[in-house]
Amino acid sequence: MLISHDTRCALDCVVDLLNTAPESGGGDLLPDVGALREFVRTNRISDVGVLDETDLKAVRGLRERFAEVLRADSDREAARLLNTMVAAAGTTPRITDHDGYDWHVHYFAPGASLADHLGADCGMAVAFLVVAGERERLRRCEAPDCRRIFVDLSRNRSRRYCSSRTCGNRLHVAAYRARRRSAAVPSPAGPGA
Repeated sequence: MLISHDTRCALDCVVDLLNTAPESGGGDLLPDVGALREFVRTNRISDVGVLDETDLKAVRGLRERFAEVLRADSDREAARLLNTMVAAAGTTPRITDHDGYDWHVHYFAPGASLADHLGADCGMAVAFLVVAGERERLRRCEAPDCRRIFVDLSRNRSRRYCSSRTCGNRLHVAAYRARRRSAAVPSPAGPGA
């Protein structure tokens, strides 16, 4: 799937936002305004002013709206939710080339709140997945003890785990050890039966 750099960054931001939710297994990773500032810094979100408790509450609400999109039973329902989110953000598409990046489109209005910024840019990134018939690329890790979200941008949509280094490797090692144990167990009839 071919996506632009800014759409990829916005999708990664959606994933990071969803993974701050308590249901991702680590408690609420946006407990205060300081954590929200760190989220902005880590995701290199531009044009963000001073953040306060109002921003924190709005971003947590937006996080739940993105979770609703992820849980939607159909593309039609996901589109309805995204249309509502993007409209509420007051999108104002504009072309920009800030911070050393080539030309790309921002969907948020200049001076928008952080929640509106994320609702517009990240909402449009997820909308591109829906339009392309690729909404299932945004999904939960298949590891039984992991609840994290990831975006699968592999060519054949074959990625199953949020991280092949942690969840994927852990499950592969567990399966290997289980096979070794079952191969080492003698049959009930005993040797020579």
